[in-house]
Amino acid sequence: MTDTIRRAVAADVPGAAATLAAAFADYAWTRWSVPADDHAARLREIQTLYLEHALAHGVVLVSNDLRAAGALLPARAPAPEGAAMERIAELHGERLTALMGVELPRRPSGAWDLATLGVHPDARGRGLGSAVIDAALGVVAAEDPGALVALETSDERNVRLYERHGFVATARTRVPDGPIVVSMTRAPADAARDAAASAAG
Repeated sequence: MTDTIRRAVAADVPGAAATLAAAFADYAWTRWSVPADDHAARLREIQTLYLEHALAHGVVLVSNDLRAAGALLPARAPAPEGAAMERIAELHGERLTALMGVELPRRPSGAWDLATLGVHPDARGRGLGSAVIDAALGVVAAEDPGALVALETSDERNVRLYERHGFVATARTRVPDGPIVVSMTRAPADAARDAAASAAG
């Protein structure tokens, strides 16, 4: 069966957040930035808050079975604020000060942010990660032709995956007492193909 990637609706958020929490359970960045105490519950709530923000200000993509999810934000999207930002800060707990001190390279002007992408461990190997990336690139090509897409990852396996989709590593930042964060961007060289892929999806 072909896995369909579609735009999420509000009812998809709990399932998508659970998938992302499972996908990032042992991810270097989240292990560093989210306290070990109640780690899984904290991570799931953080993912829920960020997905709700992305649904309001960008695009959330999910597989038909919610075993894969990704979120895109245009350059104009605001940062989370108010009660949502306060709760995110609470969930990061004692790691908040270290997290706020991280300085990563500024993204290119006008670039969309591929803010998150994850596949549930029990669904890996089906090509879902690539399918979400293709759908995300199609969205950008259709809605903002010519725009770059940027992201950060702390897993070298992800670097290789994104490179297969045209992303290029632009910086590697060593977080003090934490992981290496790889900044990547993708130029819109294949915008027509991406738009066609989005229309087909």
